[in-house]
Amino acid sequence: MTTTILADRPALSTRRRWTVLAVCALSMFLVGLDTTIVNVGLPAIGRGLGVGTGGLEWVVDAYTVVLAGLLISAGALADRFGRRRVFRCGLTVFGLASLACALAPSPGLLVAARAAQGVGASMLSPVALAIVVSAMPDPRERARAIGVWASVFGLSMAAGPVTGGALIAAFGWRSVFWINAPVVLAALVLVAVFVPESYGRRARRLDLPGQSLLVLALGSAVAVLIEAPRIGWTSPAALAGCAAAVLASAGFVRVERRRPEPLMDLGLFRRAPFALAALGAVALFVALNVSLLLNTLYLQHARGWTALETGAATLPMALGATVCAPWSGALVARLGPRRPLLLAGGFIAAGGLCLVGLGRDTGVALFLAAYLLIGVGFGFANAPITNTAVGGLPADRAGVAGAITSTARQVGAAIGIAVAGGLVTGVAPDGLAGASRPGWLLVTACGLFLVAVARASGPGDDDRGGSR
Repeated sequence: MTTTILADRPALSTRRRWTVLAVCALSMFLVGLDTTIVNVGLPAIGRGLGVGTGGLEWVVDAYTVVLAGLLISAGALADRFGRRRVFRCGLTVFGLASLACALAPSPGLLVAARAAQGVGASMLSPVALAIVVSAMPDPRERARAIGVWASVFGLSMAAGPVTGGALIAAFGWRSVFWINAPVVLAALVLVAVFVPESYGRRARRLDLPGQSLLVLALGSAVAVLIEAPRIGWTSPAALAGCAAAVLASAGFVRVERRRPEPLMDLGLFRRAPFALAALGAVALFVALNVSLLLNTLYLQHARGWTALETGAATLPMALGATVCAPWSGALVARLGPRRPLLLAGGFIAAGGLCLVGLGRDTGVALFLAAYLLIGVGFGFANAPITNTAVGGLPADRAGVAGAITSTARQVGAAIGIAVAGGLVTGVAPDGLAGASRPGWLLVTACGLFLVAVARASGPGDDDRGGSR
């Protein structure tokens, strides 16, 4: 049964609304940062804990798979029990799990702690967006706020390797987890002071069957992508994993169509803009995570760079995202999502093409230029994808739409890490450049797909701007 909750509150002042946005953006910065900050530290973690490439992939994907699987339920919990309450709970879990990661004595415990981080992070991403949408009743102001929110999240993803490289050089790999503690404490204080409580107008029941099937489908698919290159694609375990992923996915669709209050509103996918935004989010994060992991392994293993040097090499990517993300948000508010998304796809495709012929002695200037192009594309992409997903929906459905889009992002991140890792598993340092070339072709294909998504949105979308 659906519970109706009164959600109307006195309007917040302009200053208070943008303060709420800043607090939510700070918390979202943590979620994005922890998706990529670990990438540059993987070789150091491998040396410190004695784990190979397959185990290192799980250090990243344990976080992203759990995050992707629980995002939508977290949004439903927030609508029912209060967004600020769930948001604070998520910060607490995230902070405690970060401490567990920093203290982990073995690969298994580190992977488990990373999964716990994903549980906490799942209570931050969709809830933050719902809080922002609730605080911004004006459609154009909401579009600008969503642009800022998406820009901060995109910047955090691009800044992760740079931050991680600097921390590892100064304090070792465990510092990439210790750094979360003071930020979480500051965010908890700011949320308590500035963020008002809000609820969904219609609080949905938890869909436990759907939730279980979704986690099983995602986990099985990612497990196959990570482990099959090592155990063989036709091995009994790999075939069983494929069967589990297919059956769980089919069961999920069947269950969701029959439930009066499904975990995932599949009807949203009948809206072409929403479906395209979700697919675009997957492609974008596949491209980003393939780029980051291949970059880390190639520079540190094939060329002998340090973590600090590897992180510094991604500075052009972070710079491109930093400059273009807020610009993209402004363009979306003024012109609509089509043009920024065209730019995003074009730049990402160009960046991937630069490295299709990567070799052991490729000039530094070429891959720095490629990272700049990918960063620019990433900066342009997040705001139009987010705006397209939630645009035109009532505020009480924005949380669900935002959660599905965030799920798509993390699915893309998990797939990107698994695919990139599969390409280079067991490859000697001298062969990494050649083995990574299909990955750069995939990055190019993802950019071209974003161009296709933008073109499919139709010219009329540009005229509606932020009031979509």
